Amino acid sequence: MRKIIVPVDFSENSWNALKCAIQYFKYEKCEVYIFHAYADEVYNNPAVVSKESLEEHKEIHKKQAEKGLDTVLEKIQDYYPNPKHTYIPKAVFGSLLDEVDDFVELENIDLIVMGTKGQTNDSKITYGSNTLQVLKYVKCPVLGIPSEYTYERPSNIVFPSDFMVPYKRREMKLLSCLAKSYRSTIHLLHFSNYDRLSLRQQDNKALIEYCLKDTIVQYTRRDYEPMTKAINAYIGKEGIEMIVMVNSRHSYMEELLNKSNIDTISLNSKIPLLVFQNLTRR
Repeated sequence: MRKIIVPVDFSENSWNALKCAIQYFKYEKCEVYIFHAYADEVYNNPAVVSKESLEEHKEIHKKQAEKGLDTVLEKIQDYYPNPKHTYIPKAVFGSLLDEVDDFVELENIDLIVMGTKGQTNDSKITYGSNTLQVLKYVKCPVLGIPSEYTYERPSNIVFPSDFMVPYKRREMKLLSCLAKSYRSTIHLLHFSNYDRLSLRQQDNKALIEYCLKDTIVQYTRRDYEPMTKAINAYIGKEGIEMIVMVNSRHSYMEELLNKSNIDTISLNSKIPLLVFQNLTRR
């Protein structure tokens, strides 16, 4: 049973992310938690000026959230009814980051799927603040869906790796199951000016290939060059439909996040980005 959280703010972007989530995993038995955190809506309301008014508006926003989630459930059944999927609405009072983080641990969630932007849909940024926080801090794989993306079968998935760390088998299994469902080719992409891998890199590469043994894996080494430029060029040349990166020490993702905010790294923002955290959960 695959357990997936899809945070929604009732925007078109979050609805698009939900549609993509149920399409990507349409062949798997899934529990999909449709998740809405409404604390910001309450605290940002100018009418909330006292403890009494806070409690009053918490109840008002709770009812509005539950009604909105019911509407989303109806839309799902109209859009893509699937007997393999169970949908569970979840309205919580709290910040999205904290509530999602706690719920990931409570329910042992496999994946978070969310739009890269929310209601504001600022054209000047690639990732909204909520998505960026979840991506950076929650110990769970995150699949970010661009706002204007329309679902496509992921025939080609690029996975840039420096092979410096052993990846989590659970995360590799998630990728393997996704790729196997669509007979996708996983492009294992390594940037280096050396043909030879170190012993550590050889072991880590072998682990990845073992975990992905039921899928089609194409290994490619390219001479080292600026990261985003190289990845974007490869995406364009090979017709890639999804990017996989890992957020851990000594990884390409860490390099991108440390050099700049992910909003400005200029990584191809028109296709989904699947980020593995490679972190031990509590």
